[in-house]
Amino acid sequence: MHPRARKFDKTLLTFASLLLTCSSAFAAFGFDQVAEIARARAAAPYRAPTTALPAGLAALDYDGLRDIRFRPDRAVWRASGSPFETMFFHRGRYHPEPVRIHEVDPAGQVRPLPWQSADYDYGRNAVTPQGWGDLGHAGFRVHYPLNGAAYKDELVVFLGASYFRALGAGQQYGLSARGLAIDTVGATGPEEFPRFSEFWLERPQGDARQLVVHALLESPRATGAYRFTIRPGTSTVMEVRARLYLRAGDRPVATLGLAPLTSMFLFGENQQRASDFRPEVHDSDGLMIASANGEWLWRPLQNPGQVLVNTFAVDGLRGFGLMQRDRSFTSYEDTEARYERRPSAWVRPVGDWGPGRVELVQLPTPDETHDNIVAYWVPAQLPMPGQPLDFVYELSWEGDTQQRPPNGWTVQSRRGFGFVRPDQIAALAGQVQYVVDFTGPALEALPPDAPVQAVATSDANGRIEQTLAWFNPGTRTWRMALRVQRADPARPVELRAFLQHGTDIVSETWTNIVLPDTAR
Repeated sequence: MHPRARKFDKTLLTFASLLLTCSSAFAAFGFDQVAEIARARAAAPYRAPTTALPAGLAALDYDGLRDIRFRPDRAVWRASGSPFETMFFHRGRYHPEPVRIHEVDPAGQVRPLPWQSADYDYGRNAVTPQGWGDLGHAGFRVHYPLNGAAYKDELVVFLGASYFRALGAGQQYGLSARGLAIDTVGATGPEEFPRFSEFWLERPQGDARQLVVHALLESPRATGAYRFTIRPGTSTVMEVRARLYLRAGDRPVATLGLAPLTSMFLFGENQQRASDFRPEVHDSDGLMIASANGEWLWRPLQNPGQVLVNTFAVDGLRGFGLMQRDRSFTSYEDTEARYERRPSAWVRPVGDWGPGRVELVQLPTPDETHDNIVAYWVPAQLPMPGQPLDFVYELSWEGDTQQRPPNGWTVQSRRGFGFVRPDQIAALAGQVQYVVDFTGPALEALPPDAPVQAVATSDANGRIEQTLAWFNPGTRTWRMALRVQRADPARPVELRAFLQHGTDIVSETWTNIVLPDTAR
């Protein structure tokens, strides 16, 4: 790049920052100011953040960094009487990029919240942070009396790239959300991870019941402005407003993932592991999608042997989410992880998002420490570089009370046969059976002898051999058994099934992929 061009780019970015500083002195700060910074930076070449750390800090390993703790008595807003408090995360080798954080007062004026060594207890680490200068932060967390007035629980965390996660009452951390996903799949190059580089926290009043957070997103091929309105409760609900800009360049974005969710599925009732005493291990057990035509889809998650990508075209998205439907401790038997308390995350578009697809990416994982599930919305048409893409959605972090279809939904999906006589084994070669239980208002209203039918279809690699539906007196649900013959066991089979009573569809559509034998 010509030196004059570099000087112009630097001047443009400096001008955008000065414009923000000057405008905040005369007008209330808000979303439009962050969007203007994003627009200006999208027009300039990307500048990667510095990751340099002071030598003493860079030398700290995992245990050393864990020994650095924010001092609760230094929390932002602790002395204000507000129910919200904010604490910061320290930079280190695992989160080296600096994040700048500001406070916006009730008059709309901005002041920085810089890193200060006095905010932290460094434990047993032999470091001298007083000479480190202004490091910036790695991220932050917000506390709120979510489960009772006596204690302020963690409510939401923003830490690493554009990741964030939140809790409702009685929940424990599980899946995460992101601001944006770029080329998770579908491109020749690696996935790009945009990052929130700067935050502005609106100072809450003493009786506040919501918190507003603004964020600037940056990456080599995109910028964005975000506004999070966070309302704690039994289900903590975020209203997310975003405006994105793509940068011009020689590597266009192939897959733009909006409202991305990231989770973990190791094994479950549909994919059991005999070597583990726990029946199931997962943060989410299925993907749910609602479309404008009234259909609700449920796709049970799996831990495949190789990368698995499925797309669900939707013209008129009403919502999608990675859900943890199974809320029973006995389904997991894990006294530490408490998977039954992990939240579901439900995305509800506000306004018309137009045509597009929900994309589900499932990766193989050897253990529960790795996230291996990603779901996001891909718009059918991308904006031109420099042109804004605006969208708004509601993101609900839900526990026992969660979004469900209005008629009926899947309770469990199990794979396998029961008792098989020796003379039947040969006839069942190449076949797979699923046993699926459903419940819900439409089904609960039916008598046990109601003529409920299972309606199932398969793609060209499968042939439906049998479908049965009957009332399950043990759980007072309705059970479906579906048996399919695979034409080629080395290729996947796509299945769809639902329950019907007369002309009424009384359940969501259960949609499942039978993985090839080589990919399980």
